[in-house]
Amino acid sequence: MTNPIIKIVNVTTGEEIERQMNSKELKTYEAEQLIRQNLAAEQTAKEEARSAAEAKLIELGLTTEDLKALLG
Repeated sequence: MTNPIIKIVNVTTGEEIERQMNSKELKTYEAEQLIRQNLAAEQTAKEEARSAAEAKLIELGLTTEDLKALLG
């Protein structure tokens, strides 16, 4: 398997170099990807929990206006 390509740009000269990531860069990249996935999963879980809570409150008879006043 080949490593992902990294692009390095020298802003002073405009020189661009594309090469495969070295092992350290690849480990950092993979760790950052894992963090992004975890953050996205946490955000999705929060949104689903909020939607479920709102649905339960509506089932109890609260109106949309009541929910806005409660949840902002």
